[in-house]
Amino acid sequence: MLSARLVASGARVSTALCGTSRLALGLLHSSAARPAPKVAVVLSGCGVYDGTEIHEASAVLVHLSRGGAQVQIFAPNITQMHVVDHCKGQPLGESRNVLSESARIARGNISDLAQLNASHHDAVIFPGGFGAAKNLSTFAVDGKDFKVIGDVERVLKDFHKAGKPIGLCCISPVLAAKVLPGVEVTVGHEEEEGGKWPYAETAHAIKTLGAKHCVKDVTISFIMAFQAHVDQKNKVVTSPAFMCDTSLHLIFDGIGAMVRDVLRLSGK
Repeated sequence: MLSARLVASGARVSTALCGTSRLALGLLHSSAARPAPKVAVVLSGCGVYDGTEIHEASAVLVHLSRGGAQVQIFAPNITQMHVVDHCKGQPLGESRNVLSESARIARGNISDLAQLNASHHDAVIFPGGFGAAKNLSTFAVDGKDFKVIGDVERVLKDFHKAGKPIGLCCISPVLAAKVLPGVEVTVGHEEEEGGKWPYAETAHAIKTLGAKHCVKDVTISFIMAFQAHVDQKNKVVTSPAFMCDTSLHLIFDGIGAMVRDVLRLSGK
């Protein structure tokens, strides 16, 4: 009798396992059948003081890769505002091209921003770095009265009009604040708070532009949840990144939260 019960029990377990395997294979097949989201990433040079913040660009690309996205990288084919010696933090008497410098990060696989068409992509992401304020716009020079270069303005408006998500981090949310009236973004906190938020005045500029600034930390420290602010209405997702003086791994994972929400909003 015991032997018969064991055989019967084994048969039930085997049947259950087979059913689970079929379910798992079905889920795997279903997941594999979904089209990969196509995401455009817009760079502004190479180096925090005069271009794209390299760690932020790398974090965006790593998290997009992990999310299964197809990525195409773009940058404007224009001359940088200036070239900065990153050891001394001082401008050099040199001239460099934003597209050529951005190609360093893209490993040469890059396209002119003028070719970026919103209809060919499901989302767009702008990493930060002072290039966003110097090469993609004049915010570094003109403050709240700044202008956004034509192709960046076109891209932001086209993705917004198409209802496709836009991700921005660090200082780049000022671009959306200028171009998309009433948008909600975050660049972190609105006060320096002991030097932790050294660029807090950017939040005031964002509010002056008529956008809503939402105070946000990089993490919720007591549960280590990584945050991004999601403007559901406008499908704009932002993260403070290096606007906060904190550990690199926290910035990396905060950008991951931004990328996660961009991919979720893309519906892919």
